[in-house]
Amino acid sequence: MTTRLSPPAITATGLCKSFGDKTVLDGIDLNVPRGTVFALLGANGAGKTTAVKILSTLINADRGTATVAGHDVAGDPDGVRSSIGVTGQFSAVDNLLTGEENLILMAKLNLIGRAGRKQVAAELLERFDLTEAGKKAVSTYSGGMRRRLDLAMTLVGSPRVIFLDEPTTGLDPRSRRGLWQIVRDLVADGVTIFLTTQYLEEADELADRIAVLDHGRLVAEGTPDELKRRIPGGHVEFRFADVHGFDTAVRAVGSGTPDPETLTLRVPSDGSLRSLKALIDRLDADTLEVDQLSLHTPDLDDVFLALTGTGNTTQPATRPATQKATTR
Repeated sequence: MTTRLSPPAITATGLCKSFGDKTVLDGIDLNVPRGTVFALLGANGAGKTTAVKILSTLINADRGTATVAGHDVAGDPDGVRSSIGVTGQFSAVDNLLTGEENLILMAKLNLIGRAGRKQVAAELLERFDLTEAGKKAVSTYSGGMRRRLDLAMTLVGSPRVIFLDEPTTGLDPRSRRGLWQIVRDLVADGVTIFLTTQYLEEADELADRIAVLDHGRLVAEGTPDELKRRIPGGHVEFRFADVHGFDTAVRAVGSGTPDPETLTLRVPSDGSLRSLKALIDRLDADTLEVDQLSLHTPDLDDVFLALTGTGNTTQPATRPATQKATTR
């Protein structure tokens, strides 16, 4: 019995776009499975927003083809628009209206009947924890509340593909994490999320697959772990309680960087379970007692800097680069 694979939510082949003599997208290819989060990373000006605008039919590509939710972006833009939602970098809400009125207006634009508009608004206000604020003018909302309302408005038409273009820019950490949970809930319901972000932690937390865009070209694509394994610099650090154990380990391993003063041995590692087990087995063969073990694998900070170089004047916001798992 064969299993029929569902078509991807988004595809792009050879997508190109220039503004004057500046090439913004230079032949990018994309394939985004349904019900996943796909993150597009890149510095300011790398082409992230341009890609979103083409895929959401806001502008035309110069060359190349693309489909979204099974509809050709150039040949069937109305079909694309009926299947997607877009949340841009800036909230598309009316400050003079209440949260409820904004949602009712969006329901009207989506041709939802008069009887159903209030019900849709009430359900979305509750889902996004805005029921109490629903009767208040949006001008009184905090940044996090405005972003939640903006995303709620995107969901009025029940889209199966949502483009989130840097949705958490300017939000405090609590609001950002709240929006992350909303994204996870949407994906659990089968929605596909196309995310552009400058926050590497955000991509690491949410994305099933990540593509790195640099000067209009895709320079890498894969799962977060796959991208991290491509970058050298991972290592395991062992610390020993006495000189005898330290000296024996240095001889047993035969590689790495020993530090006699701190009795530590740093050994290159790709972070995989297989390589870590092989290393521990070599130490265990000599019945060595390890006082402390620390594992460092390259993170998305390292990936981004390695793939795009250091010449970018504006780089994505990052989190601390070192991640350690320590046992005693």
